Amino acid sequence: MSGKPVTRRLSLLRHRDFTRYTLSRLCTNLGWHMLAVAVGWQVYALTRDPLALGLVGLAEFLPFVSLVLLGGYAADHVDRRNVLLATAVVECLCVGGLLWFTLAGGTRTWPIYSAIAVFGATRAFWMPSMQAYLVNLVPREELAGAIALDSTLRQIATVAGPALGGLLFLAGAPVVYGVCITLFVVTALLTSTLRSVPPAAAQSGAAPVRGAQLLEGVRFLLHNRIVLGLISLDLFAVLFGGAVALLPAFAADILHTGPLGLGLLRTAPAVGAVLVGALLALRPLREHGGGWLFGGVAIFGLATIVFGLSSSFLLSLAALVIAGGGDMVNMYVRLILVQQYTPDHIRGRVSAVNSLFIGASNELGAFESGVMARWLGLVPSVLFGGIATLAVVGLWMLWFPQLRKIPPLR
Repeated sequence: MSGKPVTRRLSLLRHRDFTRYTLSRLCTNLGWHMLAVAVGWQVYALTRDPLALGLVGLAEFLPFVSLVLLGGYAADHVDRRNVLLATAVVECLCVGGLLWFTLAGGTRTWPIYSAIAVFGATRAFWMPSMQAYLVNLVPREELAGAIALDSTLRQIATVAGPALGGLLFLAGAPVVYGVCITLFVVTALLTSTLRSVPPAAAQSGAAPVRGAQLLEGVRFLLHNRIVLGLISLDLFAVLFGGAVALLPAFAADILHTGPLGLGLLRTAPAVGAVLVGALLALRPLREHGGGWLFGGVAIFGLATIVFGLSSSFLLSLAALVIAGGGDMVNMYVRLILVQQYTPDHIRGRVSAVNSLFIGASNELGAFESGVMARWLGLVPSVLFGGIATLAVVGLWMLWFPQLRKIPPLR
């Protein structure tokens, strides 16, 4: 019995484009997480200021939020493969700039912030196209399994990326940046082999380009309480509960570990996500989606509080593992329902708004964490975030009762 679900899920890899799609995401996420370790450690070593870590998130968020609606429009009106290929090329050049800056012995942070801002701009186009592309690669009845398998493989990269980044950083930041460039080149090569998908808006007979169409995804969300509740729950939960941006400070000042320890801390949430994602790939959730959704976010908040209270490296790792597992459940349910309730001809623009909310929760959340750490201190700021996450769960259960009664996932 147990072998059949494994065979069924792995059979998704028979779809050539889906396999190459997931491998390209694997390389992209490896590169991103290795880069995050190197940039975070490098910035904190130059400044010793937790606010400087928050500014890294702000530098990525501002161009992202400025361009993501345009990125969503592009995902519906331009071949999504070409959008993904262009972003991979730009990211190669961007990391090349970081490598040059480091080899030149730069000591100011503004070139790093500038490079991260370029990454934010590329992600504004990458995320909507990548999210909208998946549904074009597998039959509709296999979508839930594809999301679980793809999420698991991405989380494997998220596990390996920070640990590998921390290990390679022992040999110097240039080594990390060199490996990242290689990974983004592989991403570009894999993406170039994906099949072309005609723009979804063109297939539906959508009207010619008009500025108002950029807001079509926003209008859809305002009229669909389930999708709005799903996306906004993730936004505010991670906005308040994210402690990842402060990990370099926790590693150096609270847990007294080095770059390798930082890499392991950044890896820990992904370990929990991989374990839960593998279980979901084998046995996808069908019933009680709302309960799983809110339960996952609540576990994330509780684990964040434990992390904030811990001065033990092993306990901190365990708390982050549990937080990652809870977040994976939330992400799994959210991705399935967003795809399930969104028409294909506006999927790119809805994905853009979803990406905007994710970017706000991650990058803007990193800035919020840096500001709160400057005001309250490292530990109180994380405790505040975990408590706020639990409050968000309670409020969303009241404000979005539809989420407690969502139909079976498919």
